[in-house]
Amino acid sequence: MTRKLGSGCFARVTGRYAIMFRYRAVTLRPLAVPCWAPSCAWRMVRHDGREARRTFRRMSDFQPTTAIVTGSESGIGRATAVALAEAGMDIGITYLSEPDRAESTADEVRALGRRAFVEQIDVADLPAAAQVVDRLVEQLGGVDVFVADAGTGDNAPFLEMTLDQWRHTVSTDLDGAFATMQAAAKHMVRAGHGGRIIGITSVHEHQPRYGSSAYDAAKHGLGGLLKTMAIELAEHGITVNAVAPGEIATRMTGAEDEDPHTISRPGVPLGRPGNAWEIAAAVAFLSSRASSYITGVSLPVDGGMLQMGPHGGSHITSDDWRSA
Repeated sequence: MTRKLGSGCFARVTGRYAIMFRYRAVTLRPLAVPCWAPSCAWRMVRHDGREARRTFRRMSDFQPTTAIVTGSESGIGRATAVALAEAGMDIGITYLSEPDRAESTADEVRALGRRAFVEQIDVADLPAAAQVVDRLVEQLGGVDVFVADAGTGDNAPFLEMTLDQWRHTVSTDLDGAFATMQAAAKHMVRAGHGGRIIGITSVHEHQPRYGSSAYDAAKHGLGGLLKTMAIELAEHGITVNAVAPGEIATRMTGAEDEDPHTISRPGVPLGRPGNAWEIAAAVAFLSSRASSYITGVSLPVDGGMLQMGPHGGSHITSDDWRSA
């Protein structure tokens, strides 16, 4: 079926796709729209593609100037704060209990010519955590990028894990991420110029680890939350994605000051742990205008670790892995 739209424009509906093209000698400029979204397809056709082009232009012109990174006093959070400052953003920095380390991060940001504001946060205190985000948004004058990095982990076999351990991990890694991301998203929606939200999950968003039931549950839950946010916030021009690190040489893994290239990991295809700056680079990309058509994705940055499941199943030669 073909509809004439005027001025030499036609829309052909065939099979699963509606294709709009301009009749101009042999020059065709197709725009494919799935027909299972008829209202969207008709809107694009009715306006001769102008609405679609306006939406694309709005998202591709996104130029972030402000960002908030939770847990940015060390490790991945610190590297991310500095990487986003290098990309031209003023940074809101949060810490749990080490103000000196947070101020050190702020010094690095300011050395790059960007503004930095520091706030203490306990993301497990949900109302207070949201208020911290509000304060940082006020100091920054807005928020274009929000990175939920604050996290923790309690290790114990499932049968031995206490309720306090469970709640400590889940309230920090999942509840706290929900409260802070929601607060940031509300500001982005009110501002009306889109945004980027990135959650730092883990390879254990995708695969479990022995002795990490609370951590695995929280990271699986965070991954699902981010996907739901992605489809709900898309209409506001906000993309939402996860970065899922493998083993990274940070304080959390006991290798904060070590060069990961000196650490052997035969079970990882690239043969080593990652560096916090490698995670920060992925976050910086997902925060940029170059990522305008990426949302709802979980990006493993793990040296190939997640690809090794079958190898582990056939090549592990002892039961040492059965320990927390």
